Amino acid sequence: MSIRERLGRELLFFDGGMGTLLQERGLEPGELPEVWNLKHPEEVEEIHRRYFEAGSDIVLTNTFGANACKFHDDNWSLEEVICAAVKNAKRAQEQGVLDGRETYVALDMGPTGKLLKPMGDLDFEDAYRAFAEAATLGEKNGADLIHIETMSDTYEVKAAVLAAKENTSLPVFATMIFDERGKLLTGGDVPSVVAMLEGLGVDAIGMNCGLGPDQMLPLLKAMRRYTSLPVIVKPNAGLPKQKNGETYYDVEPERFAATMKKIVEEGACVIGGCCGTTPDHIRRMVEACKNHPILPVEEKEDTIVSSYGKAVILGDMPLIIGERINPTGKKRFKEALKAHDMDYILKEGITQQEKGAHILDVNVGLPDIDEVQMMKDVVTQLQSVTSLPLQIDTVDAKAMEAAMRIYNGKPMLNSVSGKQESMNAVFPLVKKYGGVVVGLTLDEQGIPSDADGRVKIAGKIIEEAAKYGIRKKDIVIDVLTMTISSEKDGAKVTLEALRKVREIYGVRTVLGVSNISFGLPKRPVINSHFYTMAMQNGLTAGIINPSSEEMMKSYDAFLALMGYDENCTSYITKYAAQAAAEKAAAQVAGGNGTLRIAGGNGPSQPVGTDTGNTLTLKYAIEKGLKEEAHHLTRELVKTRDAMEIIQQELIPALNVVGDGFEKGTVFLPQLLMSADAAKIAFAVIKDVLAESGAAEEKKEKIILATVKGDIHDIGKNIVKVLLENYGFEVLDLGKDVPPELIVEKAIEEEVTLVGLSALMTTTVVSMEETIRQLREKKPDCRVMVGGAVLNQEYADMIGADFYGKDAMQSVHYAQSLFGTENKV
Repeated sequence: MSIRERLGRELLFFDGGMGTLLQERGLEPGELPEVWNLKHPEEVEEIHRRYFEAGSDIVLTNTFGANACKFHDDNWSLEEVICAAVKNAKRAQEQGVLDGRETYVALDMGPTGKLLKPMGDLDFEDAYRAFAEAATLGEKNGADLIHIETMSDTYEVKAAVLAAKENTSLPVFATMIFDERGKLLTGGDVPSVVAMLEGLGVDAIGMNCGLGPDQMLPLLKAMRRYTSLPVIVKPNAGLPKQKNGETYYDVEPERFAATMKKIVEEGACVIGGCCGTTPDHIRRMVEACKNHPILPVEEKEDTIVSSYGKAVILGDMPLIIGERINPTGKKRFKEALKAHDMDYILKEGITQQEKGAHILDVNVGLPDIDEVQMMKDVVTQLQSVTSLPLQIDTVDAKAMEAAMRIYNGKPMLNSVSGKQESMNAVFPLVKKYGGVVVGLTLDEQGIPSDADGRVKIAGKIIEEAAKYGIRKKDIVIDVLTMTISSEKDGAKVTLEALRKVREIYGVRTVLGVSNISFGLPKRPVINSHFYTMAMQNGLTAGIINPSSEEMMKSYDAFLALMGYDENCTSYITKYAAQAAAEKAAAQVAGGNGTLRIAGGNGPSQPVGTDTGNTLTLKYAIEKGLKEEAHHLTRELVKTRDAMEIIQQELIPALNVVGDGFEKGTVFLPQLLMSADAAKIAFAVIKDVLAESGAAEEKKEKIILATVKGDIHDIGKNIVKVLLENYGFEVLDLGKDVPPELIVEKAIEEEVTLVGLSALMTTTVVSMEETIRQLREKKPDCRVMVGGAVLNQEYADMIGADFYGKDAMQSVHYAQSLFGTENKV
């Protein structure tokens, strides 16, 4: 029986950890575990065999780091390693399964150890190619399935899933590494991860590493709430501890098994272990759980679109899709597209988010531009400055696919129609990449003049989508808004169709609201009243301008009147303060239709634009607007002191973003974009200081390094960016750095703070050794540590001075150590 047939119907057992067991057998710090497939195949084979004997149905190959981005060994090729890894597991399967059980060998694919662009330096397609090579080799050598695990970034796991599905026919499992708040490193939460991975068509979804079984229980409940897939749970054996120079985990096999039984009771149907778990843990787990019935996998009906860090559920409460990133009727936006003025486009997105949009429509179609490339550029950069999901709006199938491929999440797609040609082009893309698709009620005969005709086309779209395996929950219907100046019954027919589509098919709905008033004076009057009527008749999401006061009044009032705004709290908060806000805005804006630079108490100067808004350098940095940051800084240094700009604009902006990151309201992409904008502003100021002959203030030096044996530098690189923006000089020694080199540089450069990073359990011993040598040879040096495998207790045990749970905590520690809270 294939594993797909067994998934969700019976409880399946994974194996446990590999790295710590190899260490027990002599794996040296810094030695690649994967080369043991060739150097010591008997040791690897024995570990696999013990897991099969313990009751594992699925055993992972020793290939966690076997990809071209991560594996570098002059003696062994990647093909040799993966071939040997699969064969070792297969031989163990033959020897260890003596009771006739049907078992499987899974190709283990771990992360690249790098951040993908635009946050890092690894291109999405380069990551895809690295995963594709590993997946292809795995299937070629006999793996039964592919298990993608320990992923902390939705973008990287998307590259891995696409690589596996496009290059093999194997089942694909994917598990992520969440923190206790249910967040990924790059900001994703449980529903956003579920939406994207389900859309991509994985066979099972779940979590592994990072947490012990007790900490994973609430996350499992959240995942079960949203997913229609079988759920995998593979915890660590608790939290790492240290004793007599050795790392151990604090959850013993019996306790591990008892908690895993609770995890099965809460709905997991594939279970196993990660760091610190042993064959004994798995044996006890199998004994405790093997006869326990599993909860059925339930089909969920939520219509969800997502970005890397936010899931938006299209439910009963109406939502807003911002319409401003669209050239139709917008001369200035057309100019921005032709000039590739990305900051103007990004500002439109940021403004709409601030005004209350839940989703942003993105349409960049103009006859004289490369729509495919422009769509890719806009989608990529918009996702760097806003966490809102995007609606990819295009009639060009190539542009649609290009955007869907590089989109970090599960997008909305605008659109497909009832024309067979349209459905043939769009539905395969929805099936391949995932998405919530807008169905337009028009076909080869045009737009029906009556409601029943439009409802019939809606049914045709839903029926055709089902042939591709696209569920009704992933379709929203646009019954089309007709202009009442040319069709007197246009509004009545649209509202009737809207109501009938909801009643007959139970699908969510969307409308481009402002089409109703073309050709009429005082269009906002018509638009806002029609918007209210549409919401009353079942409109799920209106495509509107969230900066329109009339439209937002209709929206806010509707939520209050229909009970979606509990106790009218949002309405009261917004409108009670409106008079004061309008008065303050009038004093600041000047009303002259120009963009004004404002900063501290310095003078404001007009810079040509037509937005009529005040844009400060502080705001540009907070929002990650790099071109604006450069321009505004160049203008400000003409009239204000450089250090004053730093103290009144740059540092407050970085503090706002840093505080938001710590609170979970700002995510990693936004943090890094803000850091980039600040870096550009600092560069302008530095040039001015150099031209004036002013001496730069001496910066405190900090060494950063990923410890010996560890080739993951994501966390270290994030800390580096932030420390540099807060005025520290960072000596980045890279990854896989031996203790002796770190000590040597600390002495040579007279450094008194060293930051050490480790992501792998097998390399924390190198961190401890580095600290020991620093204590011995550079006793005045403080050490801060961080990484997914660490916690405060473990940091204390290995003698670190500070444990940073995230990058901003490292900055705060450095500031407190050097007394630089208000300096750059």
